[in-house]
Amino acid sequence: MQYTEIMVRYGELSTKGHNKKSFIDRLGDNVRHALHSFDQVKVHAQRDRLHVELNGADYDQVMDRLKLVFGIQNFSPSIRVEKSFDAAAKAAAQMIEEQVDHPITFKIETRRSDHHFELDTFAMNNKLGGYLLDKFPDKLKVDVHHPDLTLRVEIRLNGIFLSSETIKGAGGLPVGTAGKGMMMMSGGIDSPVAAYLAMKRGVSLEMVHFYSPPYTSPQALAKAQQLTERLAKYSGSIRFIQVPFAEIQETVKEKVPEGYLMTVQRRMMLRLAAALMVKRHGLAIFNGESLGQVASQTMESMLAINDVTSYPVLRPVLSYDKTEIIKIAEQIGTYDLSILPYEDCCTVFTPPSPKTRPNVERARKYEQRLDIEGLMKRSLDGIKITNIHPGEDFLNQNEDVFAELL
Repeated sequence: MQYTEIMVRYGELSTKGHNKKSFIDRLGDNVRHALHSFDQVKVHAQRDRLHVELNGADYDQVMDRLKLVFGIQNFSPSIRVEKSFDAAAKAAAQMIEEQVDHPITFKIETRRSDHHFELDTFAMNNKLGGYLLDKFPDKLKVDVHHPDLTLRVEIRLNGIFLSSETIKGAGGLPVGTAGKGMMMMSGGIDSPVAAYLAMKRGVSLEMVHFYSPPYTSPQALAKAQQLTERLAKYSGSIRFIQVPFAEIQETVKEKVPEGYLMTVQRRMMLRLAAALMVKRHGLAIFNGESLGQVASQTMESMLAINDVTSYPVLRPVLSYDKTEIIKIAEQIGTYDLSILPYEDCCTVFTPPSPKTRPNVERARKYEQRLDIEGLMKRSLDGIKITNIHPGEDFLNQNEDVFAELL
């Protein structure tokens, strides 16, 4: 069957009251962006539903894109016919013929926005249901409470639309409706999952990745970029900010006691992320910390590290255990990349016994040995910003090296 439209249903957007229009407008823009390669497709974001006119586009490919757009509760491929009972009955019979190969229960569910149509919703349900029962007596039986198949009929001004399949969407809120945040993006398992969860709540993210050549390799940078590419499919594109960090790590190692190396390094990372957030008009900083997972993620460590900024530091996976985080990473396609072996800046100069309960005052005292302003200025002057789009390949640029790692 050649579908003509995909009907999209909203999730949480239905609860947004006076703000609903702005949420729907943003979702419409996000869907258009996701489907930009289908020139013939037209997107109409209306108050109750969003309609995607296919105009001959491959509906399977379009639906694959829609599954990744946050803010969609579910959607149904539909076929449009002329506004007559006979046309609707013929299309409904074709759908049953193609989709049903054994006895099932069904019901008809009609919505009518064109109140001039000759049949009201109750009459359409009865007449069409009776027609299908007569045509398929060995396949169909009515069950209005728990049917195996619901045939939905929408009578609009421009025709009758029929659908029988409901496909689950990504849920959440449209990316961009909750403002911009800066994601502290490593190459590990946790930060990509945290980024995914933040975007699902409507946050537009820019990735901040600290790299420390020659202590970290080009492959480690490519891996972080490829993780960003995996996440970009949920938002269309993501800005990736490379922040040079080697000088800071060398200086901290030279001047700070071993037990506080990690704490002071993380404080410098947070300072840099906060500076970028302000410069780029963000509202919060996000990271992949999970409470108690490693030494830097105890509450005492978080307190000592957060001391350097008054801006919000949000942790989407704070209460998740590692198994839960891995499960999401596998679902969103980042796990296989995250477990590739590499040396990132978080593992460079890691002390054998980092403080799990660092003291804020001591961290401040040790930082007095550093030229914080100069270190930050030189790091920020060396940043590189790129836009990463879905489908870009960074790993193949280092294919031989990665083959050795695997």
